[in-house]
Amino acid sequence: MPRSRPNLKVIRPLAAPAHSAAATREADRAPAASTTQRIVESVTAAIVERRLMPGTKLAEQRLADIFQVSRTVVRQALNQLSRDRLVCLEPARGAFVAMPSVDEARQVFAVRQMLEAALVKQLCRQITHQQIAELRHHLRAEHAAVSRTDVPGRTHLLADFHIVLARMLGNDVLAEILGDLLTRSSLIALMYQSAHSAEASCAEHVAIVDALERRDARAAARLTEKHLAHVERNLRLDPRSPDLARILRSE
Repeated sequence: MPRSRPNLKVIRPLAAPAHSAAATREADRAPAASTTQRIVESVTAAIVERRLMPGTKLAEQRLADIFQVSRTVVRQALNQLSRDRLVCLEPARGAFVAMPSVDEARQVFAVRQMLEAALVKQLCRQITHQQIAELRHHLRAEHAAVSRTDVPGRTHLLADFHIVLARMLGNDVLAEILGDLLTRSSLIALMYQSAHSAEASCAEHVAIVDALERRDARAAARLTEKHLAHVERNLRLDPRSPDLARILRSE
């Protein structure tokens, strides 16, 4: 039986939506690139914060109404999201939030381990006391979000930790690549119901920062690889086939 797909219902709307033709024309006067990017960023944030699930249908007209733009602008945003592998465009059916395969999930985490282990090794050689203080501040924000069960907030902060590390190297290209991989990781975690707890991720981030503060490149790389391995291992990428005999056997 094919898996049912939920309807779009979690995109963050504008503060004061208006559905008139005049409002749509007014929105379309904004630069096309910035309007398109606003939609892309909203959908991406909803995925990262686990408000938008894999398989959700992204109806063009519904998005046009939410963002008060034309369907042409929406189509441009969906095309960009498709290139980023966050949206799947299906002929005659429309756009859906992507549903990553098991192979894709493993490949994403393999690339992240390679990139992020190298990242923290290099960062150890140049990190400043001010940057360590910035990371400690980020960790306190993570802990606070975890403590108050702020799921969207903690999810965003836990992912952004890795982006903060990349930006500290001053390498915008690396930060952008890692950002794309982290968004895809968020989709994968939703798709395969990660059992890795926010508390565990937060504690592992603390250990990585401790190693960075000691300028221990080997430990920082090992802890980063271990952290990502834990996240991947807790994904249900190898579902076991049910034992029908055991399930159906009457006792």
